[in-house]
Amino acid sequence: MPNRIDRGHTGTKLITAVYFTVFLIICLAISASAQTLFSYDGKEVSKEDFLKAYSKNNTTPKGTEKSYRDYLELYIRYKLKVQSAYDAKMDTLQAQSVELQNFRKQVVENFMNDRESLDKLVGEAFIRGQKDIHLAHIFVGVPGNASPADTVKAWQKVRAAYDALSQGKDFGETAIQYSEDPFVATNRGDIGYITVFTLPYELETVAYSTAQGHYSKPFRTRGGYHIFRNTGERKALGKMRGAQILVAFPLHATEAEKVVVRQRADSIYKLLLQGAVFAETAKQYSGDNLSYQTGGEMAEFGVGRYDPAFEKAAFALGKDGAISAPVLTNYGYHIIKRLGREPFPRDTTKEILASLKQEVTSDPRIENAKKYMLEKILMQTRFSRSPINEDNVWAYTDSALHNRTLTAFPGLNDQTLLFSFAKKNKTLKDWTDYLKVLHQMPGGTGKKTKKELFEQFVQLSAFDYYRDHLEEYNKDFAFQLNEFREGNLLFEVMQHTIWDKASSDSTSLKAYYEAHKDKYWWNASADAILFTTANEKAALELKTKLEQDPAAWKKWVEASAGLAQADSGRFELSQLSVPEKTQFSAGLLTNFVKNPADNTVSFSYIERVYPERSTRNYKDARGFVINDYQGWLEDQWIGELKKKYPVRVDERVFGTLPK
Repeated sequence: MPNRIDRGHTGTKLITAVYFTVFLIICLAISASAQTLFSYDGKEVSKEDFLKAYSKNNTTPKGTEKSYRDYLELYIRYKLKVQSAYDAKMDTLQAQSVELQNFRKQVVENFMNDRESLDKLVGEAFIRGQKDIHLAHIFVGVPGNASPADTVKAWQKVRAAYDALSQGKDFGETAIQYSEDPFVATNRGDIGYITVFTLPYELETVAYSTAQGHYSKPFRTRGGYHIFRNTGERKALGKMRGAQILVAFPLHATEAEKVVVRQRADSIYKLLLQGAVFAETAKQYSGDNLSYQTGGEMAEFGVGRYDPAFEKAAFALGKDGAISAPVLTNYGYHIIKRLGREPFPRDTTKEILASLKQEVTSDPRIENAKKYMLEKILMQTRFSRSPINEDNVWAYTDSALHNRTLTAFPGLNDQTLLFSFAKKNKTLKDWTDYLKVLHQMPGGTGKKTKKELFEQFVQLSAFDYYRDHLEEYNKDFAFQLNEFREGNLLFEVMQHTIWDKASSDSTSLKAYYEAHKDKYWWNASADAILFTTANEKAALELKTKLEQDPAAWKKWVEASAGLAQADSGRFELSQLSVPEKTQFSAGLLTNFVKNPADNTVSFSYIERVYPERSTRNYKDARGFVINDYQGWLEDQWIGELKKKYPVRVDERVFGTLPK
């Protein structure tokens, strides 16, 4: 007995130790994700936020001690300036508020999707797109207004088809017996090859979930019941661009008329073989109203878009420019020309994923991602439904819509709570107002029941609430919004504190120049006129005129009809665009220098040369003085801010920055 107690006690110790270890790991993970790199005025800046900013503003592949130190000083200065703007209430300025709201509207929709589920759909589309599936199909329709009895009848019919297949009956024979596809008599249920994005997403999923040589269980859509058979698979053919000449059958064509159409198609095909231009021939003979005007050229298409016979012939063309013999379909005879072929991608490059993402987001399958996102939103926003009697709510809704008395509904009024989010309630009035707007729109309510419309109202309300409070739920959005806000505040406070003062305080500027004039020097320089012309011909014409009368340079530039531009002033010789080893002298027209990027040509006229180093006067140095004075003012200001908002850097956390 004592031994058992000892073993149990030891086991308890072991379990406690394990839990304590796990607890420590969790604590360390939490602290690592929320480490404070530096603080100022009681505010903390995390290591994570610093690294985000560093990554955006530094092109070096790996951080170093020096690059982190340099950027940390810049980032601290940035934060202190922004804090001073907040203290000055600059964030309450109307212009700041309007710009922030405009920016929010511009970017918020970029975050109104669930990236995880979207990426999953993109990856799924890429995998499915690697192969085409040869499908056969049995369809039993269920009209939208079908009665329960009709629905049961349809189910029994499709179930009978499924049972027949289970007993080994041929799929084609079963399709002829049971399928309501209008072409089943001729295609025996064979609908040819399909690939990703060919079918509605729910049917595509059934097709790609059915193993080769097998058939699916009956699947219900709004239109009815479906059974698919995967009769074969192949490597995806991709997409192609083509042109066609359609020699169409007359409506309700007889066999004799079809023979005449075939003979006409053969004659056109012979003309093409003899060298007739395909586009011109299509304009003259094609019966395809959509493509004949463009010389028969069709929009790019993939597998499953057109009649299987048409696609088989089109994708069988071996090279661009190849032309098929006449191909028979239910519409007539087609002569097809291959214009281009693009295989489905095999590698997931950024460009390929971006292209697939665009297709996914424009495809109805994106609704699946939205449904998943809605579930997450309802959870994140603390969505809660009120316990209500639906029948009473629907009756109240009808009365409100028809402006009838609402006193017959005890416990219900405009302010009755239907559902709520963390910081917002939705009432009966919100619901009836929503319905009134829908009723004013053509087809606004469609054929949806009140329950379906109510769920639509819940979904829209959830997305609106999430959008309005997105910064509370999405860290990346909050970071981007705050970055824009602080960037605007930085500009505002710098304009007010530094830039305006530096450019307008002429007395202080001159005093700064006098105190630092030994900084502002001309190296070897020249009074010169710099010419830039659109091309070499314009340069030669202008230079010829300048050689005759350089003093009239303004007249020659104005007469160039915009082909020449000029800029005059004093320039350091190193600033002049001239060939190497140019010997400068007064009256020199330098040789041409051609810019290979845009073929413009530059040259200069030298009026006077200053070979020695000399001090710039205040006028010549003013631009440099303003820039230096702004830097001096900023350094003085930062010194004051660091006293006002003491900065503390955690060197231990700094040491953990990735290098």
